[in-house]
This record gives sequence, structure tokens and C-alpha cells, in this order.
Amino acid sequence: GGGGASLITRQTMTNASPRQSGPVHGASGAHFPLTRYAWLSIAAAIVTIVLKSGAYFLTGSVGLLSDALESTVNLAAAIVALLVLTLIARPPSDQFSFGRSKAEYFSSGFEGGMILLAAAGIVIAAVPRLFHPMPLEQVGLGLGISIAASLVNLGVATVLMRAGRRYDSITLEADARHLLTDVWTTVGVVVAVGLVSLTGWQR
Repeated sequence: GGGGASLITRQTMTNASPRQSGPVHGASGAHFPLTRYAWLSIAAAIVTIVLKSGAYFLTGSVGLLSDALESTVNLAAAIVALLVLTLIARPPSDQFSFGRSKAEYFSSGFEGGMILLAAAGIVIAAVPRLFHPMPLEQVGLGLGISIAASLVNLGVATVLMRAGRRYDSITLEADARHLLTDVWTTVGVVVAVGLVSLTGWQR
């Protein structure tokens, strides 16, 4: 009857769902809450904000300021990832018969939007400096700090990417790719600030 068909459909859709939401149990029965990876991302964002902000205050480089702004976006995105992973860990209910795994798509979309927001903030900070360039100070120390922060992001991104693929979590993968974009932008900033130091061309 209709009820039986509905039950079969629900079972089929549940079994067909490839995504493992919330806590994951390994072969040994261990408990792996995915939120721990979000907490790792939050910790990394806080560390890199402190380091990159320090690098900016040491050098006065708007390039390093832009790098610090990107790290604040990383923190916001990591917090959203934590909220989403906490939400999807809840068991299915009458309202959400198949769980809440679609919330992961919101998290990954939010990551992309935050990157665009950071880009806008960086443009706003950078354009005035094109017209009123300022000399940089303690470039070597500032770049060293920025590189250290980037290595933190690279390590955490690697961990998140592996976890995202292992547990089929688009939230963790999006967060990992976001951190990797931060690594690449830091490379660009380091090269640019290094060239300023070598050539004396402030713009």
C-alpha cells in the first residue's frame, strides 16, 4: 500500500545517501565527531590572525594587512563550518527524515562568499596606498612571521582535506580549499613585499 511504498522509498534513499553526517564510527568502533576538525580550523585561524596582524604592525605593509584580513574570513568560515557540522550530527527527526546533511552546501557556499567579501576589503585597503605609498619596516621579520602562519594553514588544510575525503564531508573540503587559497595568497604577498624590499618600488 501507500505506507509500504513510502517506507521502501525512505529506506532506499537512506541507503543510497553517500554522505556520512555527524559522528562517524571507524572499523574499531571509535567515535569520530567531525566537529573536532572545525575546532582545529578555528584554532589555526586565531593563530594566523595573531601572527599576520603582528607582521602587518611590524612592517606597515598593506599586502600583509590583506593577508590578515583573509585570516579573519577564515575564522568566520570555520565557525560556520562548526555550526553546520554540529547541526548535521543530530539524528533524523519527523521534520528532517533524512537528516540535515544538505546544510553542508550552505557552509561551502558561505566559504566562497566570504572569500569574495575579503577580496572587496583588500581592494578598499590597497587602492589608497597606490596613490600614497609608504616605506616598509622590518620586512625580513614580518615576512618570516607571515610564512610561519602560512605553514600553519598548509598543515591544517592538509588534515581537513584528508578528513573531508575520508568522511565525504563537503564542509571540511570547502574549509580546506579556503585555507589553501590563503596559502597561495600569502605566497603572492611574500613575493611582492620581498620585491618592494629589493627594488625600493613601494607601489
